[in-house]
Amino acid sequence: MPDSVDNDCSMVTYAAHNEAMRTAEQRFQDERDRRYAEVNVEKEKALKIKETADLAALSLARESQVYKDQQADVMREKNLAASGVYATNSDLASVVEKMEKTIKPIVEYVNSQKGVDRGNAESSSKIYTNVGIIVGVITIISFLLNHFFK
Repeated sequence: MPDSVDNDCSMVTYAAHNEAMRTAEQRFQDERDRRYAEVNVEKEKALKIKETADLAALSLARESQVYKDQQADVMREKNLAASGVYATNSDLASVVEKMEKTIKPIVEYVNSQKGVDRGNAESSSKIYTNVGIIVGVITIISFLLNHFFK
């Protein structure tokens, strides 16, 4: 009998131990799942922060590049103006303004001549049309006169 009692005791102990292990494993799995969920939430937050920082960095880089380009343009203009080798934007603008002033009377004259030519062409066309009508009327009258008074 002592053997049977020891087996029963061992089975009860084993069952209790097994149940304790299952409970511990379940707690471990629950804790692991909770931590994974927390880590995923924190990863999402970090990703949002990173995206915001990237956008801000791009915006700052763009502004910085625009500023650098403007400064380079200013320096280039100063150097070109100082050397006198190349025309600067202000030089070109003044030349264009002078050219426009010089060409303006010529353009106005050409435009007025186009109007005169167009008017002359229309007048000539009307004269030829009227002459044609008069010749036609005279021809019809002479035909009628020849036909009725023959």
